[in-house]
Amino acid sequence: MMSKKGVLVVVSGFSGAGKGTLMRALMNRYMNYALSVSATTRAPREGEEDGREYFFKTREEFEQLIKEDALIEYAQYVGNYYGTPKDYVEKQLEAGRDVILEIEIQGALKVKEKVPDALLLFVAPPSAGELKRRLVGRGTETSEVIASRLQRAAEEAEGMERYDYLLINDELEQCAEEMHQVIQSQHHKVSENLSLIQQIGNELKVFMKGE
Repeated sequence: MMSKKGVLVVVSGFSGAGKGTLMRALMNRYMNYALSVSATTRAPREGEEDGREYFFKTREEFEQLIKEDALIEYAQYVGNYYGTPKDYVEKQLEAGRDVILEIEIQGALKVKEKVPDALLLFVAPPSAGELKRRLVGRGTETSEVIASRLQRAAEEAEGMERYDYLLINDELEQCAEEMHQVIQSQHHKVSENLSLIQQIGNELKVFMKGE
C-alpha cells in the first residue's frame, strides 16, 4: 500500500486570485480533502460565519493563542492577524486526509520551515490587469483598500519562486483539476513510501534465495 498519511498543502496567492472559489471547487469534486479553517482578527464579510470561513477572534483572544503555542503559524496582513490552529491539522493528517491551508505568504514560508515536506502552491491570475479587474469587480472595498492589496501583491510576487508549484487560475475547473493532480502526486514520493520500498526489497531477497 502507498503512504496513507495525509499531505499538508499550503495554498497562497494574491488577494483577488480566486483562491476561495478554487478551494470550494476542489472540495466539491473530491472527498479526501480537509480545508483548514484559519483564525483571524479581521471583521467578517457579509455572509461569512464564525467557524466556517474563519474563526473570528479579537486581538486579545488571538494573542492568547500565540502565547499558548496553539497555532502552526501566524502572520499579520493589512493590519490583522491570521493563523492556523494546530490540533485540527494534525488530527486530519494522521487520519489520512490531505489538509489544505489557505494562508498568506508569510505564514506559508513559516510552515515550510517547520514542516519541510509541506507542499507549497501559489495561485495567480493570468495577468496583473486581470487581478485589478477582479478586485474592483468585488464591489466590497474602497479604492484605498484595493490600492493596498495591489501594493501587497507586488511585494508577494517577489516570493513566488519559493513555492513548489505555480497554478494559473484562468479557467476554474481546469485549475482545480491541476491542483488535485499535483497534490496526489505527492503520495508517490519515495520519501513517503520508505516502508513499502523496504518490504519489496526484503521480498525480492527471499525470492533470490529460492524460498
